[in-house]
Amino acid sequence: MSRPIQIVEVGPRDGLQNEKAVLAPAVRAEMVRRLEAAGARRIEAVSFVHPKYVPQMAGAEAVMEGLPREAGRSRIGLVLNGRGYDRALATPVDEVNVALSATDGFGLKNQGLTVQGQLAMLGEIVARRHNAEASEGAPSLSAMISCVWGCPFDGEVSTQQVADVVGAIAAMGVAEIGLADTIGAGDPWAVTKKVEAARRAAPEATLRLHFHDTRNTGLANAYAGVEAGVDVLDASVGGIGGCPFAPGATGNIATEDLVYMLERAGFDTGYDLDALIVSAKWIGQAIGRPAPSALSRAGGFPKR
Repeated sequence: MSRPIQIVEVGPRDGLQNEKAVLAPAVRAEMVRRLEAAGARRIEAVSFVHPKYVPQMAGAEAVMEGLPREAGRSRIGLVLNGRGYDRALATPVDEVNVALSATDGFGLKNQGLTVQGQLAMLGEIVARRHNAEASEGAPSLSAMISCVWGCPFDGEVSTQQVADVVGAIAAMGVAEIGLADTIGAGDPWAVTKKVEAARRAAPEATLRLHFHDTRNTGLANAYAGVEAGVDVLDASVGGIGGCPFAPGATGNIATEDLVYMLERAGFDTGYDLDALIVSAKWIGQAIGRPAPSALSRAGGFPKR
């Protein structure tokens, strides 16, 4: 079990967006730098959403100003629509991640769009890239589908619903497609089933998985994803996070907990576990509450 597993750090975006504390852009940029020093090579640094709705993400441009481009590191900006995409293009982000939903209920609440409306929005962004913007130095593009394993408004989400959305995104030529358990409703067996369906719908795409630990199944779901052959997983330092538009959603799986599990099994993540634990404690102090991750309390093993 020596294959590398890429962990995309999402703490500065998904981790902070549901916290009561609103951190200044300079602090958020410092968070990114600390996490990169601990081994993060892809990191979701900002979200280009309206600060009226997600004040924790205000000042995305200022965050990126504090993060000049560096070789070997990729800073990702999340967008919900074309306006967010325009903002992202005006900054030095390396990647743009477009958020969509597997359900109409969440899509209408989060973006004011049905599933078909969201796919049309993504199609417009893809067309713009093909027509004018996919030049050298332009940010790469990925898509993340929320509510794959359950929706707070529509309830259960069928495997066919997910496969249909994945297939539509793949047909646009998007190279990386994420599957997100936004409310932490999934189980390992359902993870296997929907990963297999997504792979059939998009055999050429890279699949990326994003789990929340709302019901204590996050690491088990990550295990199932790795066993199903997925090599790209999201995680948030300290286990902080959640979605302000999904009632009851709590934190992402913790980066340090995931790194510990994978590296104990022999997988290579490229992270420094001790440095991650220090970063988790630092962010806990910054947001005014202890980070909920297990490793930030127990530490690694064996003790050094």
